[in-house]
Amino acid sequence: MKKIRIGNLIAYVVLAIFALITVFPFVYMILGGLMSYSETTTIPPTLIPHKFNWGNYAKVFAQAPFARYFLNTFITASVTTIVSLFNALLAAFALTSLKFKGKGLVQSLLLSLLMVPGEAIIFTNYNTIAKMGLLNTYLGLVLPFLTSIFYMYYLQSYFGSISDTIYKAAMINGASDWEYIWKVLVPMSKGGLFTVGLLSFISGWNAFLWPLLVTNEDSMRLLNNGLSSFASDSGSETELQLAAATLTVLPILIVYFIFRKQIIRGVVRNDLKG
Repeated sequence: MKKIRIGNLIAYVVLAIFALITVFPFVYMILGGLMSYSETTTIPPTLIPHKFNWGNYAKVFAQAPFARYFLNTFITASVTTIVSLFNALLAAFALTSLKFKGKGLVQSLLLSLLMVPGEAIIFTNYNTIAKMGLLNTYLGLVLPFLTSIFYMYYLQSYFGSISDTIYKAAMINGASDWEYIWKVLVPMSKGGLFTVGLLSFISGWNAFLWPLLVTNEDSMRLLNNGLSSFASDSGSETELQLAAATLTVLPILIVYFIFRKQIIRGVVRNDLKG
């Protein structure tokens, strides 16, 4: 019994140490954004500001169009989330419930595409977007991400746990596939759909490489690209860099902490079903 308690204690201590290591950079980033320049550059570093300099955030917005960056990021992340979720829903339903010729071939093809890393096709996508004249446009930012094979297969495994008899019963009662999707499938799969939507939004919010390639105008930059540019332009003003980084990360952290239970519930439930 004592060995078990000692083992649990050691596990808690190790967990606490790793949690502290993980959380500390975020906490220091938030506090550093409220410090003065001298406090962010002293050695050993100041951990708590002597005075909360909220004016740092006003300076950040004065030196760079972060409001525009927020708007661009919100628009692209929202559009990507809505369209990719809709496409994944329909595709997962087709692969789960419908019977059609070549279904196995389609699934094999999609699975093979899932194994191709995004970096391998990013320049092909860039050339396509450039030839279409969509550089520095919202459509160019979101077009390659309007479908996701990963989310499609995630929802397929989620839908696979729903008995086929429910679909057959709906068909017998005269329901169309469209009515079955929205009146039966969606209400029964809210957890999985919510998880996919939230993860898609977080991914769109944190996008960096693709927006860096297809935008070169300040008015079309997303938050992470704007932050990178601001870090270069602000020079040695480390307190402003930390404040800008906080502006970029804090909204998505708030969203995650609000909905973390739904994310974990959806992932765990899907894992158990598999």
